[in-house]
Amino acid sequence: MAFNKEKFIKYILTVFALSSLFFLFLIFAFILIEGLPLFLKVGFKNIIFGFKWAPTKGSFGIFPMIVSSFLVTFGALIVGGPLGLSCAVYLAEYSGKRMKMLLKPALELLAGIPSVVYGFLGVIYIVPLVRNYLGGSGFSLISTSVILGVMILPTIISISFDAIMSVPRTYREGSLAMGATKWQTIYKVVIPSARSGIMAGFILGMGRAIGETMAVIMIAGNALKIPTSLLDPLRTLTGNIALELAYATGDHRLGLFSTGVVLLVIIMALNYIANFGIKKKRLK
Repeated sequence: MAFNKEKFIKYILTVFALSSLFFLFLIFAFILIEGLPLFLKVGFKNIIFGFKWAPTKGSFGIFPMIVSSFLVTFGALIVGGPLGLSCAVYLAEYSGKRMKMLLKPALELLAGIPSVVYGFLGVIYIVPLVRNYLGGSGFSLISTSVILGVMILPTIISISFDAIMSVPRTYREGSLAMGATKWQTIYKVVIPSARSGIMAGFILGMGRAIGETMAVIMIAGNALKIPTSLLDPLRTLTGNIALELAYATGDHRLGLFSTGVVLLVIIMALNYIANFGIKKKRLK
């Protein structure tokens, strides 16, 4: 039988494509195998809704960290969402070709900056500003939200830009022909038409923020409590794992893997919702 080069290449590429799914499955299986035993031993309710994290004393409550993770994420969206959407609108509707060639690579470069650099800049500039003008130690919810808001900009801008650019040109021309101004066309026609894609960008930005570790550890203050104000310190799920995994043993180690299970489920849910929004946009 003659050797079929095309089929061979197809099989090789298929194996490479499926390997990514295989690695994802291995990661998911490993975290589940390590994390589920403690859920069975201590109880789902005691871990998810428990308020006290003291693994050496048998307390594995991560509810304050879950709440803190979501508060930081929503704070990042409040900071980065409007700014990211505004940048996407400017790039898609107002910028010229030269400006677009300059700004888009520069904005995408933000995604390549290591998170520790963001954390360092936050400690040097954001934390002292918060401490001097708002009060508290500076290591707080608002400081962390500002840094994460900047970090999620590339995700929001990129996906929102693609969603806006995918709106048919006839929509814009029809609106302008009816007497609407350019801004009215953008606000009342373009953005609503790209809503699903824009929301997907916001949700993926949430996934980026909730999964961030190093910058959060450096700025958040890492207090094991639910913050009651913007100036309170906090500890997120990712921060908890990174801070304690190096010396954890026994049930303490299993508790950190249980935290990882919760974090993985949250991020997978956010990505599923975002992908559903993107597919919905494409079907329109």
